Amino acid sequence: MYKAIIRPILFAFDPEKIHHFTFGFIKFVHKIPFVSSILSRVYTVKDKKLEQNLFGLNFKNPVGLAAGFDKNGELFNELSAFGFGFIEVGTVTPVAQEGNPKKRLFRLKEDRGLINRMGFNNKGVDALVERLKNRKTDTIIGGNIGKNTQSDSDQYIEDYKQTFEKLHDVVDYFVVNISCPNVGSMAKLQDKDFILELLNALQAINHSKKKQKPILLKIAPDLNDQQLDEIIEVVLAAKIQGVIASNTSTNRADLKMSEAELDKIGNGGLSGQPVKDRSTKVIAYLAKNSNHAFPIIGVGGIHSAKDAIEKIKAGASLVQVYTGFIYEGPKLVKSINKEIAKLNLLHTK
Repeated sequence: MYKAIIRPILFAFDPEKIHHFTFGFIKFVHKIPFVSSILSRVYTVKDKKLEQNLFGLNFKNPVGLAAGFDKNGELFNELSAFGFGFIEVGTVTPVAQEGNPKKRLFRLKEDRGLINRMGFNNKGVDALVERLKNRKTDTIIGGNIGKNTQSDSDQYIEDYKQTFEKLHDVVDYFVVNISCPNVGSMAKLQDKDFILELLNALQAINHSKKKQKPILLKIAPDLNDQQLDEIIEVVLAAKIQGVIASNTSTNRADLKMSEAELDKIGNGGLSGQPVKDRSTKVIAYLAKNSNHAFPIIGVGGIHSAKDAIEKIKAGASLVQVYTGFIYEGPKLVKSINKEIAKLNLLHTK
């Protein structure tokens, strides 16, 4: 029904506008008595084979919603009814910002992908904290943090520290986003020494807390082997809990969309099916060359259970969906979990 009827209607409108419309609709239907419990029964797969404990958290299943979908934490309670094992909010910055000028979100229908240059548009960390205080779900919530676009280079670490401090009591884990191609002045965040300095600063805050929260690093799919080796070194040196592989890509190779159409779209991060193989290769490289020293969350191009299983076999412990969720609909989460449980994949890989 979703792909045959609902998706064609949604895809007839501007992607960003329909995103906001969908949020409003989901909010509305969840106010109807019993809708949330009905959706949960339809989409949630409960099976001990899906459960695992990673970095001190008990995941009821390995399928999460990636950051960017609910960046302001407006819908995480409602979205938990669709069977997710965890939901990541953000990317959030210290101060609210509009992001890049519109139009900034584009569908590549034939490629089953998206290009976005949103630019960390969000309502700021204080607004997110207030929403998370009204948390009604027991689904694990992660906080994806970034810097404000207009911050000077000597303020970058302070931006991350401020957001980390404010979110610490209301999220279950953190993701340090250093890899978004849609925010200006990100080059410094690719420097190994700077990444280590940043992570150590966040760890210092973490260690001062009564209860420490897991920290993960989100990386790009376009890194070469030397850069991936440096990521492994940094993760181990900073003693953070894991890596999310991967963010969106700036690579436009092998797309079905014409170069003329791509030129009209312009810059932005590519997600969906076109980045599937790249992100899986990054996962495999990190897992092998770190000797499976830390958990990896696999994200990028997951449109089916088969895609998710490829990532888990490559070395991912958890997976996240975003573009695939938009293209395939909420049944995607259920189908992935059913197949993973059927294969007992988490305990036999």
